[in-house]
Amino acid sequence: MERRVVITACSAITPIGHEKDDIILSLTQGKSGVKPLRDDGLLTEYIHSRVFGTVDYPLDYDFKRQFRKTMGPVAFYACQVAKEILTRANLPPDFISSGRLGVAFSSTHGSPTVQRDIYKTFFSNLKSEFSSIGAVDYLKSMVHTTAVNITRMFGITGRVIASSTACTTSSQSIGFGYEAVKYGMQDAMICGGADEYDTTTVAVFDNLLACSTAYNDTPESTPRPFDTKRDGLVVGEGAGAVLLEEYEAARKRGAPILAEVIGFACNNNGGDLILPNLAGITSTLKSALAEAGLKPTDVDLISAHATATKMGDVIEAQAIADVYGDSPDVIALKSYMGHTMGSCGVIELILNLYMMEQGFIAPTLNLDNVDERCAMIRHVRELKSADIKTAAVQNFAFGGVNTCLLIRNGAKIEN
Repeated sequence: MERRVVITACSAITPIGHEKDDIILSLTQGKSGVKPLRDDGLLTEYIHSRVFGTVDYPLDYDFKRQFRKTMGPVAFYACQVAKEILTRANLPPDFISSGRLGVAFSSTHGSPTVQRDIYKTFFSNLKSEFSSIGAVDYLKSMVHTTAVNITRMFGITGRVIASSTACTTSSQSIGFGYEAVKYGMQDAMICGGADEYDTTTVAVFDNLLACSTAYNDTPESTPRPFDTKRDGLVVGEGAGAVLLEEYEAARKRGAPILAEVIGFACNNNGGDLILPNLAGITSTLKSALAEAGLKPTDVDLISAHATATKMGDVIEAQAIADVYGDSPDVIALKSYMGHTMGSCGVIELILNLYMMEQGFIAPTLNLDNVDERCAMIRHVRELKSADIKTAAVQNFAFGGVNTCLLIRNGAKIEN
């Protein structure tokens, strides 16, 4: 039997803030979190893009040493947001370790800062340095480090899903967590993703000529989704987590219901691993609507993937127009933070939750002149009040992976 799935807690660490009030202030005041690229002593002098979506505020980790020793920076991010949602959800301690709570969480590639230290040691030719590599180094750097550090810290014994699919990592995590609860495999899931600051990530996209370079002296002016002067993505960092629960159980224990997940679709283009694909994206958007039982006109807001690459934005705009026409409002939240990699889906979903709750839609930043090839959809260019009932969160990744999540405002769902 299919069950209803609701979001009862959320937390995000983003370039525009950590606490909800700070994030909302950034969204309503048009404040960018893109800053100059920090020089971490590796590759920086060779990178053309000099901007980054940076978490530049202190975080107060109070984790016990026994847990900290297996964490790289990305796992610290992940465990912090997981801790915050468990605190806010107030789940019974015996439920957390019952096997009915699972984790769907990952990152793009584990902890790159730890990985590069390991690789440097491998190539050093010094026996003393080689012998310094320990088991915890692998635990910090492995691709599922975020998920298993969460399970270890909180004693979670349910299933673990660590979907590492680049830009769709956390949206897939939410979708797979949603399916696990919907079909009774788990009663609740901690879902999300994280990625940390590291110039190796910037270097990869920079080498592909996909990064923004024209606004190095004015970081807040980029990225520019859908704008005629966009010149590429801005890499960022951050983390986000949501708690998914079965609706009746959440209601019975009096949990706050932030939203209901009403649809999820994921597919692959089955072709090129880099270029976006109109047919594949369009199919994903239609499948999500069909699974949710919605018509295109039922969706009030689309949170676009919109990385500000030349062709990516055009293909996405075409797909939105093909499926929705110009009916819903469309925003690009990466204009505030850059592309937070594996965490972008969950962070963007959480920002949509905040806008639903507060009754506003944040405009796309830096959208001064809409590219005529993207002009067939309804862009939001100024802050506006809105009664958002249903929103779509879209994400697409290298490898041809496409996702779409549909959520309904918790204040609008029917018992």
